[in-house]
This record gives sequence, structure tokens and C-alpha cells, in this order.
Amino acid sequence: MRLLIAALTLFSACAANAQDADAPAEAPERIFLNGVIHTGSEDTPRAEAVAVANGVVAFTGAQDAALEMASAETEIVDLRGAVMFPGFTDAHAHLIGIGQRELTLNLEGSESLAGMLARLERWAEDHPEGVIAGRGWIETQWPEGRMPTREDLDGVVDDRPVLLGRADGHALVANSAALEAAGITADSEDPEGGRIERGEAGEPNGILIDAAMAPVEALVQEMSDAERREALRIGAEAMAEYGWTGIHNMSVTEAQARDLDELAAAGELPIRVYNALDWGNDVLLEDGPWGSPDRRNVTRAYKVYADGALGSRGAALLEPYTDRPDTTGLLFLDEEKALAFYEKALREGIQIATHAIGDAANRQVLDLYSQAFVAVPPDERAVRNPRWRIEHSQIVDPADIERFASLGVIASMQPSHAIGDLYFAPDRLGQERLEGAYAWQSLIDAGAIVAAGSDAPVERGDARIEFYGAVARKGLDGFQGEGWQPEEAVDRQTALKMFTVWPAYASFREDELGMIAPGMRADFSVFRDDLMSEPEEDILRNKAVMTVVDGEIVYRADDEMWPNNPPADLPDLRGDTPE
Repeated sequence: MRLLIAALTLFSACAANAQDADAPAEAPERIFLNGVIHTGSEDTPRAEAVAVANGVVAFTGAQDAALEMASAETEIVDLRGAVMFPGFTDAHAHLIGIGQRELTLNLEGSESLAGMLARLERWAEDHPEGVIAGRGWIETQWPEGRMPTREDLDGVVDDRPVLLGRADGHALVANSAALEAAGITADSEDPEGGRIERGEAGEPNGILIDAAMAPVEALVQEMSDAERREALRIGAEAMAEYGWTGIHNMSVTEAQARDLDELAAAGELPIRVYNALDWGNDVLLEDGPWGSPDRRNVTRAYKVYADGALGSRGAALLEPYTDRPDTTGLLFLDEEKALAFYEKALREGIQIATHAIGDAANRQVLDLYSQAFVAVPPDERAVRNPRWRIEHSQIVDPADIERFASLGVIASMQPSHAIGDLYFAPDRLGQERLEGAYAWQSLIDAGAIVAAGSDAPVERGDARIEFYGAVARKGLDGFQGEGWQPEEAVDRQTALKMFTVWPAYASFREDELGMIAPGMRADFSVFRDDLMSEPEEDILRNKAVMTVVDGEIVYRADDEMWPNNPPADLPDLRGDTPE
């Protein structure tokens, strides 16, 4: 893995050396200039201008040289002092959930149980019929100091089912009407891979963990094809507005992946999408990877779940939870079935991305990957370097950190989880186990690649928050308490790789994405201020002002969001406009 990182650095230098090549015969469609341009190349990290032709970077270098390439049809894009980066890619998000967040009851940011219930009351008044579904609450900083219960919901809505998902997607609270409709009673047993939380008398208290959520989730009417496509389109637009040029789309159904192909074909998919289907659909094993002709949408991975989430105590731990000694969390994998599936995926050239949050789950997945790699050696694989991933890799026993690099396993991690979870992680884990928690720098030092993302809609999905989390490792309020392991924060150059070249590598596209260099796809994220130099407390006040994919501007902020720089003094390339 260390050799691989060195190779990626060498590729960066070679691409940078190509910047002085002769201009192409074809004039560029667009030239971006009059801003700060970070190329992502360690050899030539800055440029004055970037020219784009046919969706590809044609030139990076001096502004005068770029303008010499222009024709009367070339559009000059004045960055007005804003700061351009290689396109930021969210290496783990859920596009359908991001869209649904905009279309259903959004509980994100509820500062108290009372505040959440007030939102529920307003929604119920505005939507007087049908099942009420929502998502986004997280109780760890509520003044009430507890999760909601069915009694709380019953006090607001008791005449129809209500199910409100925790932000992590691994727990929900249901009211009594929902529990009754789903047939969940005091006699119900915990399903495999799930847990029904109960009160002192043994009655379900409304909190359902992981697999136990399925009966009440079935009460929600399935989206129509049109509604599903609309949610995907809205989610993609929201991510473009946050500054992302692409996402790795997790836990995807085959229908969603086909919808994204159709959106791409219709020119309605503004960002680049790399899909990991939920395990259980054999289409990839039967037919192999697929995607839209323009490769705006690509499907070639499977998402597997090994455990639940830390906040809802479903993450599988080697030792019991410090604040709930009666449980070590939930392990989901049938190891025999998983190993057979992993071996077949190696032979078929399918990437595997396995969700593992607790230290027991991470160890189990590393063990299974290792066994699969031995059972199917490189000369028997469709892809010699399969680039398998562990999604989240949140709590890792320090003894297992070096195994990521030695096995060639990518750690797909979300900085915002650390800056949110560490308000409650010490209670869940105790101080000692925090040593291997959210250990970005330790994994990188060991030689592993860390591809960073947001896990939206579990988190907000804002590129600024993720970059801030990686380099500051503090709460959004600047708090950094005991156990936050500040040495695990990364420097800004490393953070840039975590959102650009390493997600490109994690999706097999490092020869096309991750840098601004001739021959690379013209994907750019433009921010008002410079993430590489501004004080860390100012990062959260920054703003994505432009997103460019395949050379096309897919998002542009209103003028007042841009720096107050004068426009560039440029020649009029288009000449007089005919009457």
C-alpha cells in the first residue's frame, strides 16, 4: 500500500509535467481564471488558469497562455478571486436518503426532545392523513438526556402510525399505533440482528434497533418510480450545492441504480455517482459492472453490513459498552455465507464495501477479507487489486490498524462522525478504547488509504464540515474534550487527498479524477475562500460557490456569496454581437 501511495504521487507529478504541453488544436469551450487554483499536484500545486475541452482539462498554467488558446466561442469563467480545487468526492453517502430528507419530516438539528415533538406536531397539522415518517433526531446532546419513547409520540399523534428514524439510520422510535399495526408486542422476540428496547415491565418502549425496524418500516408506502427518481435528482442537486462533484452512493437498490442511468441519459444527473448495491441482489455477480455511457453513473460494488451504529449501541464491540455492560452490540454477518460471497466477488471482479463500526466488527471483516484473499489468489481474480473497503472503520483495535495497509483495504471514513460522536463516544466506550477511534492519521501513517465522505443524510453532507472535521477534529462549536485524540487530525494537503485523489482511487478512476491536470476529467469544486490557508474556525463560514462536472457548471451560487473581487480585465473574445 505504501508503494501504491508513492505511485499515486508519481502520477500526480507526471500529470503536472504535462501542463506545459502544446495547446490542443481545438479551442477550449471554457477557460477558468482570476482565482486561486489548487491543482492537487504535489509537483505543480497552483495554476493561473484552466482550459477545458470536451469535458477534459486541456491546459493548466499561465493565464496569458490559456487566453491564447481561446476562440470567439470560448466562454471565459471569471472566478472573481474564488478558490478552485479538484472535484471533491463524498466517498460514502446515501443519495436517496438525501433526497428524501428534502421531501419528508426532517428532524435534523432538533436541539431537544421537546423541539423534535414540536416539529412532529407542525408536520401532522400540515399533513393530516397517512403514516408519518421522518428522520434525523439524535439525542446525545438533548437536555432531556434520553431517547424518545412511544409515549412521547403518543402525546402528539396517537391516531395513526408515526415512525421517526435516528440520524444514524440504525434506530427509530415508533408510536403505539405503529407498533400495533406492525404487530410488535411484549411477546415479540428480538429478531436476528436487531433489538426491541423495552420498559421495566417488558413492554416495547418504541425504540427499535436495526433489524427490529423492518416491521414498522413496512408501514410506509413504497415510493412510485417517479417519486424515487425525483428524490434521487433532488439529492444530487443538493450535493452539488454543497460543493461535491461526485459521491459514492451506498446501500443502493437495483431500481435506484437504473434510475440514475436514466437521469444521466436525460442530462438530469448533475454529479458523478459510483454505486454500491445492497448485498442480496445478484445482478452484479451475474452481469458484472454497468453504468451510463458517459460514465456519469457507474455501478460495480456491493455494500455489506457487519454491525450497527455506536449511538444506538448496535456497533459490535470486543468488550461490553461502558454505559450498558449488558450488551456488546450486534453482529450481522453469517461468516460462512459472507466468505462464499466474498470469494465469488473476487472471481467476478466486484468491489466489496462492508459497513463496520465497532472494533469487533472491524476485526471480523478484516479476518474475512484475509481468508477470501488467500482462498482466491491474485491470478484467480478478475481484478488483481480488488480495492475492497471497510465503510466507517470507526472503532478499530490498535492492533488491527496496520492490517488495513497490509491487506490493501481502503478505510472509507467520515470526519463528521468523529466531531459529532465524540460528545458521547467516551460514555459508550470509556477513554481507553478511544485510542483507535476515528484514527485517520494512524491509518495513513500505517500506509492505508483513507477515502473521506459524509454519510449523508446521517450527517448534513456539507463538504466544508467534512474538511473542517478532518483538519480541526473539533466540534462545530470548537469544543475538543478529553479523548478526542487531536493527533489524529490531518494536515490540509492530506485532507485534500482524502476528498479527491483517494476517493478516485477507491472507485478505480484515479487516472481520470482527483487532480486538475491535462487529460483528467474537468471536475472542479470552487469555494469562496481558501480551505488550504484560512484559519480553521473560518472553514465553517466558507461557501461552495461553483461546482463543475465534465467541464459544465452544474451549480453556481448567487452573486452575493462570491468574493468581492473586481472582475478580471479580459479582452472581448466574442466581438460585436450581431443585431
